[in-house]
Amino acid sequence: MTPTNDILLLHPVPEQCFGRYARLVRILPTLPAASLLPAAVLLLAAPLLLANADPAAIPPQVRAMLDAALASGNDGEVATIVKYARAAAPDNADAIAAIAAAWRADRLAKLQEKLREAGPFDLWKGRAEIGGYFTTGNTENIGLSAALDLQRETLRWRHKVRLAADYQESLGLVSREHYLAAYEPNFKFGERGYVYGAAQYESDRFLGYTDRYSASLGAGYSAIKQPGMKLDVELGPAYRHTNYTDTTVESSIAARGSIDFDWKLSSAITLSQDASAYIQHFNSSITGTTALNAKLIGPLAAKLSYSVQYESMPPIGRVGTDTTSRASLVYSF
Repeated sequence: MTPTNDILLLHPVPEQCFGRYARLVRILPTLPAASLLPAAVLLLAAPLLLANADPAAIPPQVRAMLDAALASGNDGEVATIVKYARAAAPDNADAIAAIAAAWRADRLAKLQEKLREAGPFDLWKGRAEIGGYFTTGNTENIGLSAALDLQRETLRWRHKVRLAADYQESLGLVSREHYLAAYEPNFKFGERGYVYGAAQYESDRFLGYTDRYSASLGAGYSAIKQPGMKLDVELGPAYRHTNYTDTTVESSIAARGSIDFDWKLSSAITLSQDASAYIQHFNSSITGTTALNAKLIGPLAAKLSYSVQYESMPPIGRVGTDTTSRASLVYSF
């Protein structure tokens, strides 16, 4: 007889919670190594908690508050309500903790099942961004910026795709034209660590190059990973091939580094800072974007951003630093 069965015999799980417990038992062998120990602890502890839990004994007002938090699906709200519910009803503290543990086990099991059964076109999330302006009178200007970000996350893999374009005309003459396409797969080998690949294409003749291809492979680490805040850092070798507007062609080994920081200041406002650098013998590049995202209604949000792109050795007659300020609408899906 296994230790788990021994626990079940000594501390039988209440019938109303057995389904959630059984689901956790089924998905335990499929969990990544980093998640296996916490899940195993929850698996062994659940019968001990649930054996002493009597949901019917919890005061109706406290139970209603707890049920409302569970229905929200927000783990942060559940943790807060559980904390105060246990303080308000100390005699039912174990029962309240058991209900929360069973809810988390059930949610984990459903998530694992969803990820296992997902097809290649499932689980994609993204956002589309568009902004622009048009002026007439003493000056005639037209400008448009657009971007599309897609992300797919599974148990082991994360895929990120980005497409972006900036176009501007002044008095009928093109004054800015920038295009970017990037793809980055991540393989997660732990709770925080991962291996990344990155492929990118850029075109910006006003910065001095018609085409630039970049490829990189390296390591990434989630330095901050908590509700409301995250910070990912990456570092690795890279290869770049550039066709300049003066017909010069350059190919070089480089070092690539990047940071991706997001901070949720409130339920509606998020601050982000993204930056990347390619350091090489000839022309090194540094890009950075600071953005403030404010939710408007439903999937719509307003975004203010400031971007800097620096080239250490631009062609003769070109300025090495470009900055762009944008106001745009963002649609999340």
